[in-house]
Amino acid sequence: MEEYDMYEYDDEVLDTFLKKQTQLFSEEVADTPEAAEEFLEDCMAVVCKNIKEVRDYFDEAGSDISGMSDDELMDQSEVFAIADGRFLVVEG
Repeated sequence: MEEYDMYEYDDEVLDTFLKKQTQLFSEEVADTPEAAEEFLEDCMAVVCKNIKEVRDYFDEAGSDISGMSDDELMDQSEVFAIADGRFLVVEG
């Protein structure tokens, strides 16, 4: 089992989620970094170092992503690209 950074949401992760949360949810679920952190903890969101870790995460979760390219995987609504190359995965 991979070691994902659950519950380690730094400012960049929180800011990204706050800015992009409507890609997954029909309305905003958080309006402050504190609320975002609490929400991400509640839904056990994970931070992956790269797209390979995102793919491994979905594989381990039993999602059928076998035919997806990395670009298609990055386009999934629950995958949030962070400016430094990491990814936040939020299961809505």
